[in-house]
Amino acid sequence: MLTDSQIRRAKPTARPRKICDGRALYLHVMPNGGRYWRFDYRFHGKRKTMSLGVYPEVSLVKARARLQEARARLVAGIDPVAEQRAVNRPFEAVGREWYERWKTGRNERHTIYVLRRLEADVFSVIGGRPICELAVPEFRDVVLKIEQRGAQDIARRVLQTCSQIMRYAAVSGLVPRNPISDIKPTDILRPCRKRNYPRVDAKDLPALLRAIDGYVGNEHTRLALQLMALTFVRTSELIGARWPEFDRKRNRWDIPAERMKMRTPHIVALSTQARAVVDRLRNISFDRELVFPGDVNPGKPMSNNTLLFALYRLGYRSRMTGHGFRGVASTILHEQGWPHEHIELQLAHQERNAVSAAYNHALYLEPRAKMMQAWADHLEVLRGQAPEGVDNLVA
Repeated sequence: MLTDSQIRRAKPTARPRKICDGRALYLHVMPNGGRYWRFDYRFHGKRKTMSLGVYPEVSLVKARARLQEARARLVAGIDPVAEQRAVNRPFEAVGREWYERWKTGRNERHTIYVLRRLEADVFSVIGGRPICELAVPEFRDVVLKIEQRGAQDIARRVLQTCSQIMRYAAVSGLVPRNPISDIKPTDILRPCRKRNYPRVDAKDLPALLRAIDGYVGNEHTRLALQLMALTFVRTSELIGARWPEFDRKRNRWDIPAERMKMRTPHIVALSTQARAVVDRLRNISFDRELVFPGDVNPGKPMSNNTLLFALYRLGYRSRMTGHGFRGVASTILHEQGWPHEHIELQLAHQERNAVSAAYNHALYLEPRAKMMQAWADHLEVLRGQAPEGVDNLVA
């Protein structure tokens, strides 16, 4: 049995040499003076060597304790070296393993988006780090970097995904516990002011759509509600619409910057159903510039209260507002797996810095157009009138 004094007196030689302690534990003394604890054993008939640490950081007492733990793993039928390598696996390898299990049975578009988000924002930063060494500060820095570019919601989702990966690692025995299990996004990210608007649940949307179709008031009001459901623009953006903003050839609605909350232009791709509503509105516009003229003064847009009171008449007082269509659309589109950045751009939520402000409104036009058509088709199914939904929509 070795003693500390024997270890301290051990001099390096021209070749590496072993100083044995017993039970296959020894100190490997290198020519450069390095001293490494080693444990030789056999597993399934194959000889292996396990590293137990460096002296003096790992003392004789600690080395013997680690030897005892390794022998206990062998008795349990576990290869301690293989287990040690698993514990030191890089975060990206474990993350991709989690992803392969997690994606089963989920919407493919959504799973691809989650992987791309991991690759761009997480694996590129901490993917090579051993998973057992990661702690709260590393994950905090990752999400703060995302927040700094204005993508606060993405930062929140990334933190949640990282927590799922670390929980998987803990269940797999790769880490003792999930270090970010008790961390909430609000513990790291700046608070985001949100105003909650009344809105129906997804399950109540079919009844609302049918009620709007049966609205017996002013036709402009009914068509405004239908177009709002199809495009989920803000109420002010809808009622202030002017005919020069609509491009019939390209099937799009270009809302100028001065009418947008973000003060940057916004493009709304018009689905087949939205185009049908717009065409009906043009037929009853009587060459006015405003798409939705007021009842009392046709030279001014209809008021916000016109749509709100229409919803009241339909029985949705305190249950739905014009703005509520945006929340319902966002929830359902996310559940269906459409990319978050496409939804945010269509909602005109995307944070915009001084450099990209003039260009963001035109990002992802083609996939956004496909999303808007899919959304309109989904509303038809909910309405229960497909495939005749378009005709009924503008009847």
